[in-house]
Amino acid sequence: MPITREKSVKHTLKPSLHPYLNGAWTPNTDEYTATDLEVIGEIPSDIDGVYVRNTENPVLEPIGNYHPFDGDGMLHSMSFKDGKAEYRNRFVRTKGFVAEQETGEAIWAGIANDPKLSKRPGWGAQGHVKDSSSTDVVIHAGEILSTFWQCGDGYRLDPYTLEQRGTESWTPLDGISAHPKVDESTGELLFFNYSKHPPYQHYGVVDKNNKLVHYTAVPTPGPRLPHDMAFTKNYSILVDLPLFWDPELLKEGHHHARYYPNTPTRFGIIPRYGNAEDVMWFEAEPTYVLHWMNAYEEGDEIILDGYFQENPDPQPLPNMPKSVGKLMANVDENSFQSKLHRWRFNLKTGAVSEEHLDDRILEFGSFNQQYAGRKTQYLYSTWTKPGWFLFSGIVKHDFDSGESWSLPFGEDRFGSEAPFAPRVNAKDEDDGYLVSFITDMKKNRSECILVDAKNIEAGPVCQIILPHRICSGTHATWASGSSIREARK
Repeated sequence: MPITREKSVKHTLKPSLHPYLNGAWTPNTDEYTATDLEVIGEIPSDIDGVYVRNTENPVLEPIGNYHPFDGDGMLHSMSFKDGKAEYRNRFVRTKGFVAEQETGEAIWAGIANDPKLSKRPGWGAQGHVKDSSSTDVVIHAGEILSTFWQCGDGYRLDPYTLEQRGTESWTPLDGISAHPKVDESTGELLFFNYSKHPPYQHYGVVDKNNKLVHYTAVPTPGPRLPHDMAFTKNYSILVDLPLFWDPELLKEGHHHARYYPNTPTRFGIIPRYGNAEDVMWFEAEPTYVLHWMNAYEEGDEIILDGYFQENPDPQPLPNMPKSVGKLMANVDENSFQSKLHRWRFNLKTGAVSEEHLDDRILEFGSFNQQYAGRKTQYLYSTWTKPGWFLFSGIVKHDFDSGESWSLPFGEDRFGSEAPFAPRVNAKDEDDGYLVSFITDMKKNRSECILVDAKNIEAGPVCQIILPHRICSGTHATWASGSSIREARK
């Protein structure tokens, strides 16, 4: 197995009992390039493209309390072509990462700390934290774009080599939130951001050539904490959720998120190139939603799927210090009770209807992005280990038949978000593979798996063994080789 260990970065982390600094969340400090990898099974010849996963991966002793969302961005990629695969991992060289590598110590305190502990002004909606670019990742205009959940710079990298391309040139003053959306039918990137100053939220469109072509306010009544957006062929959907920083505490400089169960969830539906005056607002049951799935137009209605939280402000997990128990509960799907849910918005009457589509606790889904913005039949959700932010398996939903199928990853095997990778010359919507990195704690290794999306219960088609055990992570993306090559023209 030809393996190149790249230059190591400075690291000062000490062995820790912190639940998100050990075990499956033990950070990595080395960067690798690996080809001719060991394979269990056979890599299919009809997969062509790149799978990229982002990871919160700290390397320096944190200032104060560490939250798993504070870690430095590290991208792990697996590229496929002609029945072969290559693996790489690289830190995202953000401005904050470079500064801390120069000093050899942490400069910014994380989100769970007093802002005064940060030694320099920071980024994002809070203003004192490091823009680690460790949350989300997409591929747009032929390059990777990594982003930070509380808004910051967008960072570009080469999808095959992970060579650093620097910050995104069109980044607005208030930054880019995690979860910009790529519309594969047009090549456009749709994004939003949020802040602590009026109008508190903006929305924009970047064309297929990576040029900002539209940017407008989508005002909210005060600072909000949206995490995701959705789109249809003609509209974009932003939200005003009833979980946000306590306004009175915010005046004193404290960023304490509070849930307001008597305040409705509001959906702002805006034409793709609309402005603030074009936004149509709809009210629905109060909740918090981390991630939306597909949305599409059907007659006078817009249909939107996502994961409705039945308990957005869970009690701390028991038998541990309150602060740790609360952190653990806030990242535990079984505590905040996320359920697959569907909303319908009538653009003519303003009526809203909604319902659960599954009573199991699920989140972090994916679907065939070639169908984004139009009606889809299939969705692939994940479930997690109770009490932990660790992915344990996949559920495939068939919305037409109402059937579902499950694939557990196995005991002490934890995966990542599993995007859908269409087969070359795919014939229909689920003709392709689900791709995920797996951390196997029993075998003390990590692997990349391909699962036939038409038959997930059969398990992995192949397992590609990585050169090291990687830290658990969350968001991932897939881009076909043909789309990358076309964008590079």
